[in-house]
Amino acid sequence: MTEDEFRRAVIVTGLSGAGKASILRALEDIGYEAVDNPPLTLLFDLLTRSDRPVAIGLDARSRGYDATKLLETIDRATLETRNRPDLVYAFADETVLLQRYTETRRRHPLAPQGRIVDGIAAEATLTAPLREAATLVIDTSNLPLAELRQVIERRFADASDGLARTLTLSLVSFGFPAGLPREAEIVFDVRFLRNPHYVADLKEKTGLAAEVAAYVEADADFEVFFTHLTTMVGFLVPRYIREGKRYLTIAVGCTGGQHRSVCVVERLARFVQATFAIGELAVLISHRELIRKGLLPGAAS
Repeated sequence: MTEDEFRRAVIVTGLSGAGKASILRALEDIGYEAVDNPPLTLLFDLLTRSDRPVAIGLDARSRGYDATKLLETIDRATLETRNRPDLVYAFADETVLLQRYTETRRRHPLAPQGRIVDGIAAEATLTAPLREAATLVIDTSNLPLAELRQVIERRFADASDGLARTLTLSLVSFGFPAGLPREAEIVFDVRFLRNPHYVADLKEKTGLAAEVAAYVEADADFEVFFTHLTTMVGFLVPRYIREGKRYLTIAVGCTGGQHRSVCVVERLARFVQATFAIGELAVLISHRELIRKGLLPGAAS
């Protein structure tokens, strides 16, 4: 690998029981070579000598685990490869972690003979510097496994192509009753647009259907809104690129996440793809509620 080629590496850490293994499996499924709990002394070589995208899981069970040393190793690897590894930190609420430990009957690695709650508190303190330095922090408290995989795929699915894109832009549609997407950095509310849900012929369809999109876009305020939206996105994206930001998630929400938000995300994606060069920007699209309901083409119902 030459110094100009892109070397993608992801370190996955966080609280025990928060889903590190699931994140590693998701990364492995999209082309990463996964290594779970290697000794910390091997981390530098794994980050700098692999000729494939690599995902490395580290937690309190790893030999020599130390947050300060881990961050120092990341800095050394960055100087060596000229590409900083991503640091993913997974956590969950204490009550959720306690329930997971109760269900699996596992002992906490930092409290093998004591109370699980004490182990959770100790690990949170131990890993606090890593949470602060992480490029992606994921709260898995109420996150279904399928949605967790979507989060990872949206962030890291371009690993196998070897391209050093300057920004990966994720566009996510969602329904407000199910909560905001946890990874969203910019959120737009399109519930002011007229709703196909109340049209009998459109209710069961989605914003991917041409007739639904036409209905939404025929709203008298749609074009004014969309002009403002694209002006803002067109203004922000080059500045995020200039600042060296590697990931940006824009979420668009409506009431059910089935019609209006889907339509807007699809049209926004076409705008971005037509405006920016392929080499400088990767666009990923995800329709959260359509995924949950099995409404995407080819999805199981």
